Amino acid sequence: MFYRYHESPIGRLLLSGDAQGLQQLLMEIESKPWRIDNDWQLANGELDQVCRQLDEYFAGRRQRFDLQLAPQGTEFQRAVWQALQGIPFGQTRCYSALAEQIARPKAVRAVGAANGANPIAVIIPCHRVIGRDGSLTGYAGGLTRKALLLQLEGAQLPKQASLAL
Repeated sequence: MFYRYHESPIGRLLLSGDAQGLQQLLMEIESKPWRIDNDWQLANGELDQVCRQLDEYFAGRRQRFDLQLAPQGTEFQRAVWQALQGIPFGQTRCYSALAEQIARPKAVRAVGAANGANPIAVIIPCHRVIGRDGSLTGYAGGLTRKALLLQLEGAQLPKQASLAL
């Protein structure tokens, strides 16, 4: 597994992946320290394309990522993460709409849990999922980051969702 750190407008990120693709894009969160396994190697160009596309996204020059992704999770989690990738740039969906999209309409809480377990934040856009009432709800990276990402994308946020950034 290769890894590297990347500075971004939402803070320092940890990227890791292998020949199969990107497995993690993690934000720096005090309560969730990063774990670098002993057999991981510092990337020597292997994750440069990920960094380039992230920089383009944060600069407003990219709306879709074109990267090989290899998130590790259960079949249910992978189905939710696949559905997340179908939410267009600048748009939002509620948890119940995602549950219906994966043909599990009663699994709204499980969809929320899978959303929260997303190992490739930003690129698999879990930040685009909001409450049914339009409110910003839980986000592993914090609501300030979620609001920043949605504002970067030009998503329409209800007034109560606007945070001082």
